[in-house]
Order: sequence, then C-alpha cells, then structure tokens
Amino acid sequence: MIGRLRGSLLLKQPPRLLLEVGGVGYEVEAPMSTFYVLPEVGAEVVLHTHLHIREDAHQLFGFAAESERALFRELLKVNGVGARVALAILSGMDAVTFADCIRAGDSARLVRLPGIGKKTAERLIVELRDRLPTGVGAAGSPSAASPAVPTMANAEEEAVSALIALGYRPPEASRMIAAAAGDGQDAETLIRQALKAAVR
Repeated sequence: MIGRLRGSLLLKQPPRLLLEVGGVGYEVEAPMSTFYVLPEVGAEVVLHTHLHIREDAHQLFGFAAESERALFRELLKVNGVGARVALAILSGMDAVTFADCIRAGDSARLVRLPGIGKKTAERLIVELRDRLPTGVGAAGSPSAASPAVPTMANAEEEAVSALIALGYRPPEASRMIAAAAGDGQDAETLIRQALKAAVR
C-alpha cells in the first residue's frame, strides 16, 4: 500500500497531478481542496495517498490533509459511493461543510454535488452521521505562491475540463465557469468559485 508520497510536483491539471519521487512519476488524482493548497510546479510536495484497486485499474488518490484522506475512505464504505463520487464530494464541498450537512441531515445541499441523487444523499447522512472521522476538515498545508496566470481562454477551458472530470455534464460545466469568470482569474480560482456557487 502506498500511504504517503514526497517529491517534486511536475504537473497540475485538475483533478490529475504528476509527482516525481526517486525518479518515478506517480499519476495521482486529487480533490480540488488539495489543488487549492498545492505549491507551484517544480516545488516539493507531500501528499497522503490512498491506493484504490479495481479489476481493471489501480488508481492513486492524493490529499493535502490526513483528515481528507480519512473522510475519503469513509465515503468509499458507503453503498453506492465509488472513488469518483467521493472525489467529487471532496471537490465540491470542504470537509467541514460536508460534516455540517451530514450532522444537520441537509440532503438538499448534498444533491447539488455531481453524482449525488436523493437516495445517495440520504444514505450518506444515515451511514456517516455517527462515524465521521475525528478531525475532519482540518486544514492542509499552507498555500504557496501561484504560478503565472494563464490566458483567460485557456484558464476557462482548463476549468471546464476539470469540472467535467469531476462528473458535471459539459453544458453545465461551461455554464458554471461562465458565471464564475472574471478578469485575470486562473483555472483554480474559477473552479473554486464555480463549485462554491453550485452548493450554496
């Protein structure tokens, strides 16, 4: 089992990143909450990881905070929630807000996340209410300086692609990014604002 990686960040393309550790490049998928605190490309980064094994693939998921990985693992235990949906949950809602929704039984906010229908939202509330990991929502590593801002068109395209990878339909992803677009925003800022608006 691969539980932790420390190495040089070679690529950031939400939800995927590439981390070089000892000459080996690890492809890792991460929630947007982790992308928000990643340093610039070329810097050293430490990720808590979860190796997800399926019949047809081995997937490595990375998290800036141990509490995020713990919540991801609890989500995988819920019937009907796979790795892709768990990643979308952690991308669309921070761990503290998610925990608040579970404790308050707020299924209306949960169904706004991609891949979460009414039955899945109710199942999440019932199954996780008494077993949310301790320390859920603890902050990850501090954010480092952002890389140079790409052109607006490229930032919007990258943001739309990231939302589609997280489970949103292409027209919906385009609409969300268009609504969040402003002057000189990078892709991560656009994604953050679009996801925040989606679960209000």
